[in-house]
Amino acid sequence: MPDSLPHVISLCGTFLKPEMQSIYRQVTGLKRVRTTVYTQSHENAEMFPFEPVVTLQKLARPRLKGNFLLRFWFKHVIKSWPPPFPINKEVSPYYPYNLVELLKADNPDLVHVYYGHKAVHYLDMLEAWSGPFVVSFHGVDVSKFLDQPEYVTKLKTVFKKASLVMARSQSLLDRLEELGCPADKLRMNHTPIPLEHLQAAVRQPPADGQWRLVQACRLIQKKGILTTLKALAIVKEKYPRVRYVLCGEGPLKPKIEETVHKLGLEDNVEMLGWLDQQQLLEQYNIAQMFLHPSQKTKEEDQEGIPNSMLEAMATGLPVVATMHGGIPEAVHSGEDGLLVPEKSPEQLAEAMLKLMGDASELARLSRNAAASVRDNFGAETQVAAMEDVYLSAICLHATHGKTSVCCP
Repeated sequence: MPDSLPHVISLCGTFLKPEMQSIYRQVTGLKRVRTTVYTQSHENAEMFPFEPVVTLQKLARPRLKGNFLLRFWFKHVIKSWPPPFPINKEVSPYYPYNLVELLKADNPDLVHVYYGHKAVHYLDMLEAWSGPFVVSFHGVDVSKFLDQPEYVTKLKTVFKKASLVMARSQSLLDRLEELGCPADKLRMNHTPIPLEHLQAAVRQPPADGQWRLVQACRLIQKKGILTTLKALAIVKEKYPRVRYVLCGEGPLKPKIEETVHKLGLEDNVEMLGWLDQQQLLEQYNIAQMFLHPSQKTKEEDQEGIPNSMLEAMATGLPVVATMHGGIPEAVHSGEDGLLVPEKSPEQLAEAMLKLMGDASELARLSRNAAASVRDNFGAETQVAAMEDVYLSAICLHATHGKTSVCCP
């Protein structure tokens, strides 16, 4: 990209984990700015080829002899970085990574910090640099660490210091405003879906009578997988050959396997583990329905708009999900999918059975699901919207005489 374009640092704790496809689409889709990725951990480089990527380096510890405060800080906080809240400059001027040095050397026009809790962790270093930054929130990072007063205080400072703040759904934006982010700083930035790689097809009941219902997610409580299994046991009474295909890995796997055995669903459940994008697309293409009964956890963790759900809809899969988080912003019940209350296997099963028993309704929701994603979540449109946020933030900074770069 031309060096004359505004330079944005994409700052990620990890670049990238397999489930972070949407971030990769964002950094590779930029056209009006150029970006360098800064990260603490560069992972899966073959899966996510990109240049330039700069790995942050840990700095040597200062001498601690005779300094009780510094010794305490390293013993209880720095050695397990990142801590639940960032280091305080009034306690210690030490920064654990060379982020400040890199930013001063590269002199970018803007830093985009991916994930709100990472913005809290990097806050002292960003303030030491003193340039403009924006933050994007993606879901769990909105509720993370809110039980820790020090973190909440720092989060409010992030809201104050950030030029603009992005989130993936209106429900997340509303929550950020409740937490103290000024409404005039908040900007929507939906997940970018690569429509050119997703071929839509209208779904019909399976010719062989064996329904394939797919769910793709991390195996964690928030995804409502145990609710799915209980609903499947109900559906099985009418459709004994029904297949539930679960794609993903995570800490809930042993509990899921135990529940499958307890409910007698061994012949109805396929657990395929983590799949790459092409393998996942193949599963979507042979399924008739996508399930995503998300639920709020006791830690108040909730979804934005799930990436996998949008990708499934783009292929024409009608969705049966819950009225949770940002899901109703993408799935309009009765139009492009069906929504039921959280943690209700009976109502989830009822919605599944409704579509399984009505071919015309299945086809209608299928067509509408693909059209909805095409109209509202295309990657090119969403990346362009993010670039608008970047250029606006740069312009805001320019009005204070701190940079010569401004949007067209």
